[in-house]
Amino acid sequence: MADFGYNSIYPSRRSPVMGRRGAVATSHPLAAQAGIGMLAAGGNAMDAALATAAALTVLEPTSCGLGGDAFAIVWDEGKMYGLNASGKAPMSLSADRLRAAGMREVPKEGWASVTTPGVVSAWSALYDRFASMPFCEIMAPAIEYAAEGAPVPPVVAGYWADSEKRFGGRKGLYAEFERVFLPGGRAPRAGEIFRNPDLAETLRSIASSYGRSFYRGSLARAIADYSQDTGGYISEEDLREHAPQWVDPVSANYRGFDVWEIPPNGQGIVALMALNIIEGYELESMDLMSPEVLHVVIEALKLAFADAHGYIGDPLCVDIPTDELLSKGYADRRRRLIRHDRALERPAPGNPGRAHGRWEGSDGDTVYLCTADCYGMMVSYIQSNYMGFGSGIVIPGTGISMQNRGAGFSLEEGHPNELAPGRRPFHTIIPSFITRDGIPIAAFGVMGGDMQPQGHVQLVSAIIDGKLDPQTAIDRPRVRVLGSQGVAAEPSIGENVADALRRLGHEVRLESEPAGFGGGQMIWRDPETGVLIAGSEPRKDGCAIAL
Repeated sequence: MADFGYNSIYPSRRSPVMGRRGAVATSHPLAAQAGIGMLAAGGNAMDAALATAAALTVLEPTSCGLGGDAFAIVWDEGKMYGLNASGKAPMSLSADRLRAAGMREVPKEGWASVTTPGVVSAWSALYDRFASMPFCEIMAPAIEYAAEGAPVPPVVAGYWADSEKRFGGRKGLYAEFERVFLPGGRAPRAGEIFRNPDLAETLRSIASSYGRSFYRGSLARAIADYSQDTGGYISEEDLREHAPQWVDPVSANYRGFDVWEIPPNGQGIVALMALNIIEGYELESMDLMSPEVLHVVIEALKLAFADAHGYIGDPLCVDIPTDELLSKGYADRRRRLIRHDRALERPAPGNPGRAHGRWEGSDGDTVYLCTADCYGMMVSYIQSNYMGFGSGIVIPGTGISMQNRGAGFSLEEGHPNELAPGRRPFHTIIPSFITRDGIPIAAFGVMGGDMQPQGHVQLVSAIIDGKLDPQTAIDRPRVRVLGSQGVAAEPSIGENVADALRRLGHEVRLESEPAGFGGGQMIWRDPETGVLIAGSEPRKDGCAIAL
């Protein structure tokens, strides 16, 4: 049996959820039920993952939708698979074009921030390779939630209210957003029913065409026509040429466990670089919430982010020294920069290759889910519109909100992440996975902009160094590096710890609002018994369910 303590020493009173036939963990209870329903009906972990993912586009539109991107790591029949379903910049959009318009950065709203959506292509690719149930059955719960409506839970209602402030009352390009997502002129409140009949019809089209209509049919035409009519950049050709990419996940060994991430253009290697640095410290015998340990974690993350924002772009377009960045020797050199008596000030990227820029942090909204079945399949999956409802653009008559992932591009000339036609931006969303000696151990992720790799590092350390069970590890207080020397921390770290970090030069602020500290989910498979042990984020509305 896994050597966990099972003592809820942190604020949540949840226990880990356990089962043998299957498990689902995500940020909305009704979406988790959609997934567990597939498992109960005899489906596999992929059927459950796709049903959950589709339901989340309806139930949690504040964070994801059909107009967003997705990534996945899948373990099946002794092999690991990675899928990068992030979209490219439209062929008619370039950094030169925006710079000529006087822009110094890609805007966070409107068509200039929109890249080709990849979510539906991820569903199609994953279904074709791994699913066992009819696609229409998998999509049925999402269609029902959209057509009949579902109550809005408290955390999602809070995010929705923020989006009302952002897009409410705006006309022209954003008028459809208000019609669809602000019924009656305001965001739905907790407990109110939200329906999206336009999205129900869109999901029916996707279900009957296995997603093809989104890229080569009626939905593609609707997106391209609205883009053309309102000064946008996406064309039918951009949609038709989109294809997800199967990739080999990259890994770092942390104290005998292999931690896996999707390779760039995502930020997963930030977590791996930081874990490589932290591995040089003996943390197993230390209090993981002590200022000494938190200082090391913060500094390792700062160094890893500096490298990521100096080197990461689209590997199809630029050279990224991934192997060098993930080498233990490079981690040793970076670790030597950490001082125990003073915080680093604006660390620069290291020197495995040419670097650009400095890291100042980012934000975002995302949904993460993981599933597992009794046959051994495990799925780690993430999808996102990036910032809330994304660009604010909703395609009339479809219920599709378009992401603003293009805001992740740089307009700095020559930067590896410079906006260019057909290039994919630096991406924040990252699913993760743990194996040991080639045996699948855990599917996990922590949603939330640049908090994602930071959450991965803190969750992995809690599980491996602290030997906490998945739920207690997720409950544990977190810190968030904000760039330069800023650090946000949950108040439960304690004033004494915060003051000790301040004396080292960290600009620590205690934040009681949980939204900035991510949303974690994990399913751990005990390698001896096969028991599935799942935990879900207490800072979100969701839950873990097992059979």
